Amino acid sequence: MPFENDPLALASDAHGTTSGVPFLHTTPAEALGASLYKSVLIGNNTFEIAYPGDADKLLDHPSTHEAFQADDYIPYWAELWPASVMLAKALVNQSWPSNYTALEIGCGVGLPGIVALSLGMHVIFSDYDATAVDFAAKNAVTNGFDNFKTQTLDWRVPPSFQVPLILAADVIYQERNIPPLIAIIKAVLAPDGVCLLSDPDRSTRGGFRYALKPAKLPFTKQAITVPGHEGRVVTGSVYSIHRPAPKR
Repeated sequence: MPFENDPLALASDAHGTTSGVPFLHTTPAEALGASLYKSVLIGNNTFEIAYPGDADKLLDHPSTHEAFQADDYIPYWAELWPASVMLAKALVNQSWPSNYTALEIGCGVGLPGIVALSLGMHVIFSDYDATAVDFAAKNAVTNGFDNFKTQTLDWRVPPSFQVPLILAADVIYQERNIPPLIAIIKAVLAPDGVCLLSDPDRSTRGGFRYALKPAKLPFTKQAITVPGHEGRVVTGSVYSIHRPAPKR
């Protein structure tokens, strides 16, 4: 879906300028089962989100086992996690410039990016599983939006473009994710840009906050509570991480 001032320049380069080799995967359709659908109220709007409905089938599929052997891959993307609702709520509670461009990394089924679209932004949905990106795109269209692009992207191999806003929901679930997340924020976030990152207060949060300081990425944090599974309440945090402009 084209838009003006596209930082992806036709979205043809997933690898950027680094020498790393990305891990990219495509979950086959037969691994997904029938889709489930959930209505999610964010602000004054309700969004319809589809996601794979048979987690056991997906986990047991040979393609998932092969991807796990290759890169410890687990299809976390195939669920609508509370942290994505946290991030979506944080988005609508702030004011954003018109025609902003947002890159959602690890987009999964795309709720935060879709909410960004509803706020008038241009959005790039990205995930290292192409099937996740497809779900995000279909969900965006279902909700009436077409001002987006899609990109298969392993955040450990930053692309060569920059954006003023990065969206990331529940991405620090493993310690190994922290260094590449810091690297992609420093590489892809434009000066004076912000990365909004939500986390359900996982045990890795302390290491993540510690890593932001030597990277010279100042941040603020807000607590946020959303409904979880089976009536539970999930409390987490949304980090606003800033990349200061160079001093003149």
